[in-house]
Amino acid sequence: MSDLVAKYGDARLPRYTSYPTAPAFAATVGPDDYANGLATAAKSGPVSLYLHVPFCRSMCWYCGCHTTITRQDAPVLDYLEVMNQEIELVSFAAGNTLPVKNVHFGGGTPTIMKPEEFSALMRKLRSAFQFEDDASVAVEIDPRTLQPAMIEALGENGVDRASLGVQSFDPVVQRAINRIQTFEQTQAAVAGLRTYGASSINFDLIYGLPHQTVESCISTVRLATELRPERFAVFGYAHIPAFKKHQRLIDESALPDARQRNEQAEAIAEELVAAGYVRIGLDHFALPGDQLAVASRSGVLRRNFQGYTTDECDTLIGLGASAIGRLPSGYYQNHVPIGRYAEMVASGVLPTAKGYALTDEDRLRAKVIERLMCDFEVDLSKLSEEAGHDVRYLLERNERLQDLVADGVADVVEGRVTVSQDSRFMVRAVAAAFDAYLGSSGRTHSKAA
Repeated sequence: MSDLVAKYGDARLPRYTSYPTAPAFAATVGPDDYANGLATAAKSGPVSLYLHVPFCRSMCWYCGCHTTITRQDAPVLDYLEVMNQEIELVSFAAGNTLPVKNVHFGGGTPTIMKPEEFSALMRKLRSAFQFEDDASVAVEIDPRTLQPAMIEALGENGVDRASLGVQSFDPVVQRAINRIQTFEQTQAAVAGLRTYGASSINFDLIYGLPHQTVESCISTVRLATELRPERFAVFGYAHIPAFKKHQRLIDESALPDARQRNEQAEAIAEELVAAGYVRIGLDHFALPGDQLAVASRSGVLRRNFQGYTTDECDTLIGLGASAIGRLPSGYYQNHVPIGRYAEMVASGVLPTAKGYALTDEDRLRAKVIERLMCDFEVDLSKLSEEAGHDVRYLLERNERLQDLVADGVADVVEGRVTVSQDSRFMVRAVAAAFDAYLGSSGRTHSKAA
């Protein structure tokens, strides 16, 4: 197994929250293409909204997100004004008819907004789109800065799901990543959110951080499970200082190697399972009665930009700088620089910087990759029946897959590809065998394990 970890675990591969992945996006897809896609978006059923709020009060050195550090409120207020204008542009392009099933606020730190600002933004969304009666609203939260008034505003505006950044409770690790967060801060946030209606709470944990050990990972999990969140998302730290310059502040000599990363990931998994959580796909865990666990058991688990999800919507509208949307026609990403994003919106143009127009082949490979990532297996014979033609050609001359089979990581029997039970942590390597674009962009991804 150590040889396999060395061979595949140290490879840098996409997380496959989309297919094709973002490096395949190109500027040949622009605002007009997005507008055309939006014009027919309502025909595909209810949609989900993702709002990106790219601001934080301080920089966590491990962060791989698009965010800006600000101590002042003015940049946030200016940004929210632009986002309100973008909402109007999107609503107009879609004919003011989009039914909304899910809303997700990501960042950055969405709760950097003041309570009244969050309430105003929710009112704007509800006026621009047609919210379904059971629409769900989720918010990513930094417990260190969450105030009681904001918790109340979240509850008043229908927030029923919350994702809290925890990463690690080890003070040594926290100092090494510039994120000091006490257990008590997290505990207070959870209690407040529960009081105001949050029925599903997720904790984010990270392994592979500087000075992190198996022992510190286990200690963090034991503390975290005392608060009994419904879900955990457990990610491996992606060290890409060439793209994220603040990561240069991390001591590379203190980072664990591939074997140690795998040991930490498995220790976290074992501890969570022992605490009563069900392992979901590659890196999520949920209580048995949680919707995520139910979807996994039923074979209807999905994968999107937030990771594993029960979101059944085929359309995702991305709002804000760098936000990515998914329509039946393809992917569309807004400009990343806030200034350029604001300029486009101010001129009355959708701020699409690039995207990707999906082909039938892309959609097929996306299904294969999603099922592998969610179920650790995919039946190409069944997909052939659904597609109306034989899709098992994906197995032919697939040297990457052949190597994985030879190494015992995967198995192929009568068109069914299965990831070996003890190699599931390398599922991204198996999914990559069906990625027609891997390696064509030069983009650096996170390690496979």
